[in-house]
Amino acid sequence: MKQRSWSRRRFTGTALLAAGPLVVPGRVLGLDGGVAPSERIVVAGLGIGSRGRQVMRDFLRQPDVQVVEICDVQESRRSYAKAEVDGHYGNRDCRVTRDFYETLERPGVDAVLVATGDRWHALASALAAHAGLDVYCEKPCAMTIGEARAMARVFEARGRVFQAGTQRRSVENFQYAADLARSGRLGQLKTLHASILEPSVEEWDPGVEDEPDPSVVDWDRWLGPSPWVPYHSSYLTQWNRHPLFAAAFGIPDWGVHTLDLCQWAADADDTAPVEFEPGDEGSIMGKYANGLRVVLRRGGFANEGDWLGLGTCPVRFEGDEGWVEAGDSGRMEASSESLLEGFAGGSLRGTDASAHVRDFLDAVRHRGRTRCDAEITRRGHNACQAAAIAWRLGRRVVYDPENESFPEDAEAEAMRERALREPWAYPGE
Repeated sequence: MKQRSWSRRRFTGTALLAAGPLVVPGRVLGLDGGVAPSERIVVAGLGIGSRGRQVMRDFLRQPDVQVVEICDVQESRRSYAKAEVDGHYGNRDCRVTRDFYETLERPGVDAVLVATGDRWHALASALAAHAGLDVYCEKPCAMTIGEARAMARVFEARGRVFQAGTQRRSVENFQYAADLARSGRLGQLKTLHASILEPSVEEWDPGVEDEPDPSVVDWDRWLGPSPWVPYHSSYLTQWNRHPLFAAAFGIPDWGVHTLDLCQWAADADDTAPVEFEPGDEGSIMGKYANGLRVVLRRGGFANEGDWLGLGTCPVRFEGDEGWVEAGDSGRMEASSESLLEGFAGGSLRGTDASAHVRDFLDAVRHRGRTRCDAEITRRGHNACQAAAIAWRLGRRVVYDPENESFPEDAEAEAMRERALREPWAYPGE
């Protein structure tokens, strides 16, 4: 398939809109201060449930975006998302499909928002990049170390833009905290703290129900690369409890929110800790090659035991001259008031993806790097996977960040990959 280009997009984007109704809002035509159709980034959504609709709204709010299609294997989710897109534009033009290959092959689409369940994130993103599309993918972006590597390689080979949905990198209080750590104002960094959920493994068998018509729920496509299990409707809403479908265990799914920020604060986006070991009360201790420690654990930090002291997803960066904490509330705490004198306050909470979406769109337009591109995502996500492997094995593991492997550790090595259900495969494999 040919690579899409900006010039091709400018032509086909206009053609797509020209095929619509005769009466459209002025902003759609580029009037009233809007952006002309020929200058818009044309976006489709893949797997748009509740979180997907939240992020999609951030795309819809951007004046240089046109959302044109929703792909989802569940009819109810297709309908909800289409209604929201059509309501925003004041028309009924948003296409729907349950076959994402139709979306990937659709002329004029520039980028996709991948907000499926975890089991599909890496493969759907890789297939989109192979088709010449740029990708914004919700987190966690991969189920295993092998998946993150395979996905990143496709983006490198195809030269496409990728943004992981680690939106806290675009939120002011987290940015300020990371800048304090990276600038040396905390002194030499000693320990980083990342909050996680309590690690757990929960496998369950809800039983079997009659499989619905594929037009209502396409069960085979819902499962995708995951192992086959008989249909039950509870999987559709509780898939994140099952390790077949989710990067679960309270570590990869939550660590990609917070260990990602520690990687950033430590200037370690091109590496990862070299060892992990389970600690007390579900904690996991990691150590970088330079001796810097990272602790993944439940609970608050400055306000010990107050998990929500600064909001969800708190992080703490400690140096030999001070410390700082930030959380989803938008607030911060620090060892001295002077460290926060340059922080004027933030307009975004940690769950707000609007600035992160804008960063992605700017990279699409100018063919630049995003704040969390495929390579950064690969390193940070795989650090979370290595921590999860240590916890599941109940012992220390030595991790090689360069090769993303566990030297001379057959048990850990066996957990780096999972087989994809046929016929699914990564491009080039």
